[in-house]
Amino acid sequence: MNFDFSEEQDMLRGEVRRFLADKSTSAVVRGVLESEQPHDAALWQAIGALGWAGVAIPEEFGGLGLGYLELCVIAEELGRALAPVPFASSIYLAAEALLQFGSDDQKRAWLPKLAAGEAIGALALAEGTGSPSWSRLQVAASGSGDACRINGTKWPVLDGLAADIAIVAANGADGFGLYLVELDHPGVARVVEPGIDDSRKLARLTFTDAIAHKLASGEAALQTLLNRAAILFSFEQLGGADAALAMGVAYAKERFAFGRAIGSFQAIKHKLADLFSELELARSNCYYAAWALSTDEASLDEAAAVAMIGVTRAYFNCAKENIQVHGGMGFTWDLDGHLHYRRSRLLGGIIGGQARWREQLIRVLERSNSVAA
Repeated sequence: MNFDFSEEQDMLRGEVRRFLADKSTSAVVRGVLESEQPHDAALWQAIGALGWAGVAIPEEFGGLGLGYLELCVIAEELGRALAPVPFASSIYLAAEALLQFGSDDQKRAWLPKLAAGEAIGALALAEGTGSPSWSRLQVAASGSGDACRINGTKWPVLDGLAADIAIVAANGADGFGLYLVELDHPGVARVVEPGIDDSRKLARLTFTDAIAHKLASGEAALQTLLNRAAILFSFEQLGGADAALAMGVAYAKERFAFGRAIGSFQAIKHKLADLFSELELARSNCYYAAWALSTDEASLDEAAAVAMIGVTRAYFNCAKENIQVHGGMGFTWDLDGHLHYRRSRLLGGIIGGQARWREQLIRVLERSNSVAA
């Protein structure tokens, strides 16, 4: 079975890569990281005008109606360029939640705006550091319909400073649920939450009787959303890992010591070869997961977990070892490799870290084995 991308999808990749190479330079990334702006507004506006945010959103809701494979291609290139924009929060999470669980009215109200980059979405899931525990959530929802209200605090929330809407995980009278909250409500307060990568800023959202609309009930709904988003986050990490490794390889070829390129020494050569092998294995897992997402394959939960486990580790290792290959210069802030190190830490934990996805994979395999038995 051929899991490679089509010629048209590779053409899309080339166009996206060329655009981001010009518009999402390290100077642009550092400009957001070292300022108080939540993202690069000009880049986000340009991405909206190009229609990238709407590639997987149906035409009836303002999108291009292409598919998830095209979205995976774009996600990979955004990760490669470290694009400081709220694409993941708006599209992988908020738009996907609306597509999966929203009413027609909610889809018509928000999906066209998300597809055009005119609105920003976020997922308000965690309540502090560590992997979220759905059974111990403190944020609570009361009432029903238009009278539903949310109270409590969520942090960290990726892109929560600029978001127009948030998908909030909360416990209601009938159990766990996902709620749509418009963040311009006076009952919503937000402040900056410190994070490791300020080119993708985090927020602390406090809800005080904020109006909310229920999207879905049960932990299975959240799991569905996270599985689908995980595959897109995996591709974003794949692009970042590829860029970090390429940076290390390029430096190993041009840096000379004792009359020869340092890449000719076994200590460097074997390190880079190991990273390449790890990255290619992660790539194959991501490609399978992309197919599972595009076809709604029954094994999507397993594919998402395998992809996240492999590529999260690969991105971190490529980013870390790129700094090591650069030697003394690598430990200075002038090296753009630090941007990848920061981003790898952020993307590797924003929807649950390695432990969370390993636990999911174990549960899936145990369930499969029990059925087979």
